[in-house]
Amino acid sequence: MSHQVSLLFEPFRAGALTLRNRIVMAPLTRSRARQPGDVPTELNALYYRQRAAAGLIVSEATQITPQGKGYAFTPGIYSDEQIAGWRLVTDAVHAEGGQIVLQLWHVGRISHPSLQPGGALPVAPSAIRPKGQAFTETGFQDFVTPRALAADEIPGIVADYARAARNAIAAGFDGVEIHGANGYLLDQFLRDGTNHRTDQYGGSVENRLRFPLMVVGAVVAAVGADRVGIRLSPVTPSNDIVDSDPTAVFFPLVEALARRGLAYVHVVEGATGGPRETPFDFDALRRRFPGAWIANNSYTRALAVEHLAARRTDLVAFGRPFIANPDLVERLRQGAPLAELDRATLYGGGAKGYTDYPALGG
Repeated sequence: MSHQVSLLFEPFRAGALTLRNRIVMAPLTRSRARQPGDVPTELNALYYRQRAAAGLIVSEATQITPQGKGYAFTPGIYSDEQIAGWRLVTDAVHAEGGQIVLQLWHVGRISHPSLQPGGALPVAPSAIRPKGQAFTETGFQDFVTPRALAADEIPGIVADYARAARNAIAAGFDGVEIHGANGYLLDQFLRDGTNHRTDQYGGSVENRLRFPLMVVGAVVAAVGADRVGIRLSPVTPSNDIVDSDPTAVFFPLVEALARRGLAYVHVVEGATGGPRETPFDFDALRRRFPGAWIANNSYTRALAVEHLAARRTDLVAFGRPFIANPDLVERLRQGAPLAELDRATLYGGGAKGYTDYPALGG
């Protein structure tokens, strides 16, 4: 193994997290929580155990409240039963020497009344209907026009994030990652395409940053800055998200995150799951944060090594390759070929296409 390739396998410290290599398993929604109750199970524990050689696992996105749910069969972190289910997962990962953080999720408008308590409308910064469809228990259904949150509701959602973070630590997670990416609630507040508010949470960049930074502050107060990361996607079009000037939003956001001493920032470079090419200056963004930096999006082994060697990132997150390659870390070590995932089994179902992908030589 060359010196540069060996960079992937060096230990690294991110806040309170001591990682045995620089390979991160990115959050991957798989829609396999037990019903009713959106509860993790032994099957989920096996899935994460198989992938625990990663330096850090970021769990699949996990709703902080029933209102935060936007996809069928995704897990939560607000009930005692869910906490106990996640404890199966964290115990399994720790038994293999791994580290795992929980991704805290509120989808905002990317939901459907059939997924909401009492069939309510999804909530958002503004009543703007997204293009696309929601994954519901009866199949895909068109998104609806959400309800704009009242200003006096926002502190309660901030408190929900803090409670969810405390629940994650109670479930045995090593930390939490705030989901601020891919067009979900916090991202919706950041963007002028989805936030048309005229109160203290909309309009200027400072106002659009207010709610996301309130969430960061509350989560930090709940579990400690050194156990908190955040995921951002400055230029992704995912979930019909758009902003007229991402640089004007994300540079001051990351500077504010730096002042709060987070363990890491996790950034999707380019379009989530799509092209990496963009005029946005991710290197300049990274220079605004002195802590650990996780880069994500369509990384190959060669690109990961190149960016680590150039110090453009500290850690590299792989998403889809971890689905069909439970032993991805070993395959990267050997330069072995990667198995292809089965798209038909990505969301919902049982062990097929989830825990039955073979390791090398299997």
